[in-house]
Amino acid sequence: MKLSYRKKRYILYSLITLIAICIPFININGNQIFLLSFDHKELHLMGIAFNVQELYLMPFLLIMLFIGIFFMTTLGGRIWCGWSCPQTIFRVIYRDLIETKLLKLRKKISDKQQKPTYDTKNVIKKIIAITLFSCIALIASAVFLFYFVPPKEFFAYLSQPLEHKVLLTFWLCIAGFLVFDITFMAENFCIYVCPYARVQSVLYDNDTIMAIYDNGRGGLVYDNVGNLLAPPQKQDKNNECINCHQCVKVCPTHIDIRKGMQLECINCLECVDACTDVMGKLQKPTLVNWSSPNAIQTKTKIKYLRSKTIGYMIVLAIIFGIMLVMGSKKEPVLVNIDRNTQLYEIRKNGAIDNFYIFLFENTDKKDHRYSFEILNQEGIEIIRPHHPIKVESKGKIKEVVILRAKNLAVNNAKNDALLPLKIRIYAIDDSAISIERKSIFVYPKEQVLQKALHSKK
Repeated sequence: MKLSYRKKRYILYSLITLIAICIPFININGNQIFLLSFDHKELHLMGIAFNVQELYLMPFLLIMLFIGIFFMTTLGGRIWCGWSCPQTIFRVIYRDLIETKLLKLRKKISDKQQKPTYDTKNVIKKIIAITLFSCIALIASAVFLFYFVPPKEFFAYLSQPLEHKVLLTFWLCIAGFLVFDITFMAENFCIYVCPYARVQSVLYDNDTIMAIYDNGRGGLVYDNVGNLLAPPQKQDKNNECINCHQCVKVCPTHIDIRKGMQLECINCLECVDACTDVMGKLQKPTLVNWSSPNAIQTKTKIKYLRSKTIGYMIVLAIIFGIMLVMGSKKEPVLVNIDRNTQLYEIRKNGAIDNFYIFLFENTDKKDHRYSFEILNQEGIEIIRPHHPIKVESKGKIKEVVILRAKNLAVNNAKNDALLPLKIRIYAIDDSAISIERKSIFVYPKEQVLQKALHSKK
């Protein structure tokens, strides 16, 4: 038996809900699959932790998100809205499950146009429905926050709510918004608030998949400016639409799909199921299909691969490739090298000292001891520090570094010499941890050096 689109959506909703709940609890090497922690200033992506200084991947993630939305809309219209959007999922849970199935506040799922009457009994049912959904909203808002606060920390913070008022406020505000949105705003959010409905019209083309009424078989119901015509059967006896209005009654956004493409349509395909049931009893195929205008008019297959969709796929592949390359270059230790405002200091023996501030940040899960060496200037030695630098896991340490040069053969008759430095920083306790940084060493011109030495005698 062929499953209806409604049942297919319910299965997908269940999978999405299960995945959304499980992802924050799945750790790879001690890191979540996805976590954007403002507290720890970290981004976890597929088990790899990126420090705030390594958030160069975030722009690429955002670019992929927006281009992915464009690609998805060009290919399948508002398929996100009907099949994956939390707003739609929560509305199905509240309207179809709680109000209709559990409390019988609504008569049947197939008639979403008829609103319940609120006598004393139904008012009590409404209060119960809102209370039940409020519990779901608290759970949903907690799951949402798991992507910003790890579950263990979230529950630990909630055990001391007065010390974590910001988190508690966010949790309750998100839950409160969900309750207001789902129980009062309902589909008005999709129609009037959500910006996606306004964007979709410029992304559609005649090959975009959508819920579409076959005028050729069913007959015209509206003219080109949206005015209602005579019922199709009264126009022509060969028109197959019997004007039963089942496709209208079942629509959650209260539109008539026979009017053509409308921004309120969320591609839930309830109208397709309704027409399939009615026309099936007449031994005829449905008049409302999940297809494209070109496919309906030409009686051909849907054209998935076309210039727009291929272009979007190429761009997405390029951005994903760049992300993989950049992500593979993640460093286990971050080191920033800043020079002191003083260019150099000349010693009595003619040695030249340069001063630096090294900021070590250990992004690994373990404590490490670090040291460093100069790779490209044999005449420059490390005066300070004399010992390895210990940095705890996720910790930061600033270290004053003094480098000294003695009797360098530098052609610097006119200007101070800027000697390039190539510095290797490595962990003494882990040979796999090794990075390189660049800086400069400033050496004075001969005239300044001789004058300084003469004044020190």
